[in-house]
Amino acid sequence: MPSHAHDPINQNSSSISPLTRRAFGTAVGATAAAATIGPPAAAAQPAPPRSVEERPFRAARGRHARRPNILFILGDDLGWADLSSYGSPDIRTPHLDRLGRQGVRFTDAYSGSATCSPTRFSLYTGRYPGRTKGGLAEPIADRSVGLEPTHPTLASLLRGSGYATALIGKWHCGFLPDYSPTRSGWDEFFGNFGGALEYYSKLGGNGEYDLFEGDAEYKDLRYYTRILTERAGEYVRRDHDRPWLLNLNFTTPHWPWIADGDREASAEIVRRIKAGDRGALWHADGGSLEKYKEMVEDLDRSVGEVLKALKRSGQEQDTLVFFASDNGGERFSYNWPLSGNKGSLKEGGIRVPALLRWPARIDGHQVSDLPVFSPDWTATLLELGGARPDPAYPLDGTSLAGYLLRGEEPGERDLFWRVRGERALRRGEWKYYRGRGGADQLFRLTRDPREQADRSSAEPELLAGLRASWERTDAGLLPYPTGS
Repeated sequence: MPSHAHDPINQNSSSISPLTRRAFGTAVGATAAAATIGPPAAAAQPAPPRSVEERPFRAARGRHARRPNILFILGDDLGWADLSSYGSPDIRTPHLDRLGRQGVRFTDAYSGSATCSPTRFSLYTGRYPGRTKGGLAEPIADRSVGLEPTHPTLASLLRGSGYATALIGKWHCGFLPDYSPTRSGWDEFFGNFGGALEYYSKLGGNGEYDLFEGDAEYKDLRYYTRILTERAGEYVRRDHDRPWLLNLNFTTPHWPWIADGDREASAEIVRRIKAGDRGALWHADGGSLEKYKEMVEDLDRSVGEVLKALKRSGQEQDTLVFFASDNGGERFSYNWPLSGNKGSLKEGGIRVPALLRWPARIDGHQVSDLPVFSPDWTATLLELGGARPDPAYPLDGTSLAGYLLRGEEPGERDLFWRVRGERALRRGEWKYYRGRGGADQLFRLTRDPREQADRSSAEPELLAGLRASWERTDAGLLPYPTGS
């Protein structure tokens, strides 16, 4: 194992929980300490085969680099198999597929929750959403709660270690005047505060305009994805004098189902919003598989434009780029072979595509089936950026720095989720799940990713152990408000 004594990235290595790849079929183990950092069933298809250019994950060794710039990109409601590299039969995503080939494609990555704002809480804080009042909203829909400015975040901690920080796109962690990215550690903010907006008019479901620069309205009635792509390109091309974090949060392919050029559909949605139809943005009477394909492929092109700007800036080698979805897919997503979708703790609601590239430190053409989730990325990026978590707010994620860079074996841990009416916990290949029907179920995901063969009767002791672990973690979280 090479020495890392003079590697600035490893200045906090003593705090790492060892992690490395194990085959998907082996157990990852017991709970980590909180302080560590499709088609119809009849047409069943296997998971996408591994490309001949992809190989099992192995850590990079013997390389040294400065602290990375961090470009963290989120799609919105993108399904696990909506990218070509994850098995989509119709959608073509060459830029995202290339990003995965140039680094690591994760097959078993999860969001921190099943809807938008709780996942963002888990990413920004590195903690379970249920540790904060704002994280209990699933999702945030009014001005009553948000991410408290006093809570340390990925941005505030990295800024404290010398990073420039910016958030472009969807915030969805509270509204003005009390909550804003600029109050939670981001030097700059350009984007929308709410969970959804009409792509041209920038009207939210309540009829209010929702495009801001900092805390001031910014008028631009062009297609929203174009605006965000342009802004992100401008940011990465700057002459930065220090490492930077850019959270680039697209709203694509979240409803309403409006692609670039769909002026007529836009006008109809705007008319309904102005007439007081609070469900207009949900667009229950719109969209199609073809329209969804158009939106996802537009997202792919947009990411490609930002990555091209990054390359032309000369910063590509020293920039860690991460792409994922904020939760599972929605109405038109392709999740095969997973069951469930957004809002559910079944696999289709929380398993997401995830791609990571850092040319200076991590080899390309790799696939990892290590189970990971949103809070892990917070812990990982803090360590890589030389930032220490606030001990008053211990992280629930585990840093993957040792896994990615030094081949360290993974520590034993569980992945935990809770939403109203559902609970889930993954330990290695096993998943404990209780849905709204109230029955405990147990699935062996390596053999049954579709969660159809309930093994609870065959493995009662394992089920009891996983249930007890879930309940221990739940006991330390805030309760949902009475009647919610």
